[in-house]
Amino acid sequence: MWGNETEITEFILLGFGELHDLQIFLFLVFLVIYILTMTANILTVVLIVIDQHLHTPMYFFLGNLSCLETFYSSTILHRMLASLLTGDKTISLKGCMTQLFFFAFLISTECYLLSVMSYDHFMAICKPLHYPTLMNGKLCIKLAAGSWINSILFTSIYLGVILKMQLCGSNEINHFYCDSLPLAKLSCSHLSLVKHITVIVSFVFTFPPFLLTLTSYIYIIATILSIPSSTGRQKAFSTCSSHLIVVSIFYGALIIVYLIPKTETMREVNKIFSVLYTVLPPP
Repeated sequence: MWGNETEITEFILLGFGELHDLQIFLFLVFLVIYILTMTANILTVVLIVIDQHLHTPMYFFLGNLSCLETFYSSTILHRMLASLLTGDKTISLKGCMTQLFFFAFLISTECYLLSVMSYDHFMAICKPLHYPTLMNGKLCIKLAAGSWINSILFTSIYLGVILKMQLCGSNEINHFYCDSLPLAKLSCSHLSLVKHITVIVSFVFTFPPFLLTLTSYIYIIATILSIPSSTGRQKAFSTCSSHLIVVSIFYGALIIVYLIPKTETMREVNKIFSVLYTVLPPP
């Protein structure tokens, strides 16, 4: 049960409220992004399912990532669009906690799926002779299922920590969705303990997939550089270049948003970087 000094039943998501004259423009921009994201990801999943030639580990994991991006868009953009169109920035306590749960669950799952995809690229480039045998259907299903299940475990513990915070009256969240850092600013008791526990839990569950991703690409780059022909290097790099871009943007944005010390200017900049991994679809 969430302890609070005053009875809080709803929050106010300030979002991009400082851009008063651009609300309709932002609504149209994010609506187009939402439609394109949903269309592209649904078509990707359908195509992978119906085309037998795409029943490979790479496209299996890509299908999982497309499903995740569909849920992402519905979790974040749905509420943002309503707020931009109607001007109603309120969200209920239950709605905020539900959004926070799905956000933490999906961002954690993306960490795991990106690491699994990097491992798949590592096997394809660094161990091509063993790839067909090792990356079989059963292993792919186990890796994908493990990504989703581990994220549920992480999110349950993570949300349990957040719910221990005690609020101090203010209900304004300086963000366009319910996130733990803006919520922590509303807490008045055990704030340092909550932050430390949150960091520890996040580290335990998200650092291993990040380390696997980093290690995989160190070996991948080393292998590509050792290929004698430039044509061979270009062909090998082309198989993982788009995934490397996604990984760089995803983790780069996370580092800026969650690890760089916050100033008033950085809090506004963080909203822009948050868009990179919550709203914009991967290239």
